[in-house]
This record gives sequence, C-alpha cells and structure tokens, in this order.
Amino acid sequence: MLIQKQLFMKTKKIFGMIAICMLSIITGCSKKNDNMTSSNQSIAVLVSSNANLSLLKAAVVRAGLVETLSGSGTFTVFAPDNDAFAAAGLGSEDKINAVPVATLKNILLYHVSGQVYDSGSITTGTTEINTAFQAKAYVTRNSNGIFVNGAVVKQADIRANNGVVHIINKVLMPPPGNLVTTAQANANLTFLVAAVVRASVGNTNVAQVLSGNGPYTVFAPTNAAFQAAGFASINAIQTADPNTLANILTYHVIAGRILSTDLTDGAMPQTLNGGKVTISISGGAKVKGNKNSTAANITAADVIATNGVVHVIDQVLLP
Repeated sequence: MLIQKQLFMKTKKIFGMIAICMLSIITGCSKKNDNMTSSNQSIAVLVSSNANLSLLKAAVVRAGLVETLSGSGTFTVFAPDNDAFAAAGLGSEDKINAVPVATLKNILLYHVSGQVYDSGSITTGTTEINTAFQAKAYVTRNSNGIFVNGAVVKQADIRANNGVVHIINKVLMPPPGNLVTTAQANANLTFLVAAVVRASVGNTNVAQVLSGNGPYTVFAPTNAAFQAAGFASINAIQTADPNTLANILTYHVIAGRILSTDLTDGAMPQTLNGGKVTISISGGAKVKGNKNSTAANITAADVIATNGVVHVIDQVLLP
C-alpha cells in the first residue's frame, strides 16, 4: 500500500545519509551471506505479508514509511514481532494509532539502518551501527546468539530486494539524550535525578560526569530503592551530604558501555569510585554491592543513552 508523495518527501531528507551508505554497499562494502532467505519483494511487502508482523505493519503505515521501505535502497530492518509490540504496551492497532506520528516515526527509524547487516557480516562482540534516527544502536554476537540493544534476534536474514530483515523480540526505544537526560525521562528515577543534582554541588560534579562523552554503564536505583535505603523523600536527598551521595552514586557507574548481553557471571567490574561490584546471571541478571546483604535485581536492562547505557535496579548499591 502506497502513501501520498508528500509524506515521502518529508522522509526524504532523513534518508539522505542512508543513500550514501547505500552506495558504499553497492560497491562492495557489505558482506553477503549466501545462506540468507531470498525474496524479490520489498521490505514493506515482506512485513505486510507476515502475520506475526501485523502490528509493525500498522506502525509503518501510520508513520508514513511504507513508500520508503518499498522503494529502491539497501536497508537493514530490525523488526519487532507482535509480542514485542504487546510487551511495549502497543498490542493493538488502536494503541499504535494513538501514538503521535512523529514519535512513532522516530521509534521506527531507530530500527532501520542504511547499510546491510546480515548475520554473516556480524562479528563476535558488540558493533556500533548507524540508524536512520541518526543515533547508534549496538549489535552483539556471542555464543548465545545475535542481539541488538539486548533484544534477541529471533529470526535472521529474511532477504528483500531492498535489504534484509531480522525479527526481534523487543521494540527498541531511541535514546532521549545523555545519561542524565535519560534518567530525567523516567518517572521511576526521580530520586536518582535529585541525588545527582545534590551530589554535584560537592567535590564531584556527578551531573557533569554523566553528561560527558563516556561511555558509561549506570546501575540506576528506582525511587522505591532509594526509599528502602533510608531516603524517605526527595527532600531527604536534597538535604543529604553531597560528598556522601557522590561516593554512593559513582559506585553505580562503570566506565564503558556494558549491555546485558555483555554481563558475565562472577564478573567484578570496577566502578568510578574505585570499588567493585559483583555480577551474577543465574536466575536473572543481578548486581551486588560490597556492603549489600543481597544482590539487586536488574529490573529493566539496556536503556540506551547517547553516552552509555542504563540498567534499572531495585536496590541502592552500598560501597
């Protein structure tokens, strides 16, 4: 199904950079996997004909991207299946149609790259890729499979005449900004944001650190976690000693971008305050502080920021 030419023109500028990537692919910069499932159909048609991608189809239509994904080009699309949309709270066409078009378009563009990444070209480890949203996504290959921003690639290498589709189990959310901005966008992290602000008036400007180039990995305690740790209210945080808060907060930060797919059982990465935390994987990903009696559960993993990644946890880690 085609959309109006006017909508295509609105997306044309966004995909200008993709065209450059396209040319490099055509001249041989992409590795081809000869074992890929092949099709003479476009990505838009493949999505439309797959019953398990019906919610993605609805999103593509609403976002005005049908003609783009039907046209000439060489794209990689990480395609969330219907279960992924349902898990994101978008389990029906009505819910998808309630999302503002601009917001939905940005989400979908974050699932699209202008370069072909078939499974044969994805190397072991984590690779940064550019997306049409003009923010990076992170593709990981390890002994457990292939992942993008921690989402599992359930079916790889569905070949279209204008690129390749990988079906994934999660809707990827574009990064709202740096680590501070990302925390500010989460209503469940208001205590953490208040702690960062308060700590930054002391000897360590934590806000400046987390707004810098990074990348950093942040284990982010929820509001309930701060309350359980003795900070009953935002006011309690605002009146706490800033240097004590800075010591606690920097104990939640690790240099480097460590996705959930990079976590290994028994690892003890060093934090910015010099102490170490202990990672455990069995029974679900957890992280334990030196003076915590139990490990904190990672309740929401792989929240991507432009300068790192956030893993939300249910305890404050104690150095």
